[in-house]
Amino acid sequence: MPHLVILYTGQLDAEVQMTTLCRALADAMLNVKDEQGQPVFPTGGTRVLAYPAPHHAVADGGAAGRAAGGTGDYAFVYLNLRMGRGRSEATQQRAGQTLLAVAKAFFAPVMVQRHIGITLQIDVGTEVFDAKLSNLHPLFNKA
Repeated sequence: MPHLVILYTGQLDAEVQMTTLCRALADAMLNVKDEQGQPVFPTGGTRVLAYPAPHHAVADGGAAGRAAGGTGDYAFVYLNLRMGRGRSEATQQRAGQTLLAVAKAFFAPVMVQRHIGITLQIDVGTEVFDAKLSNLHPLFNKA
């Protein structure tokens, strides 16, 4: 943990480089600090994954977009950050604002060309089952 999963309407693949967004978001996550100036997220646990939705229905199907002079081909991006418990509310808000700023800057050129909705949510909760198997963490835990 943390894991940031991005679901997006598939037509965006022709317009943006989602791998670039994933890297920018991961880098932003690694730069978030808590109130004591400590990194919030462990390097080895930070993951950003993006999945296109080839099948989707967004809003009214494009009627309002066409009436406003657009194509009516709406796009949507849903970013969901799942993090473990223990971080302060201020730290959670800081992480959200940081990620939102990256997404806003990344999609700004697209929003000039098309109608697009972007949602970012952060979930913190009690795990019913939480198991981890990784040989990544030792790469970053060297003293």
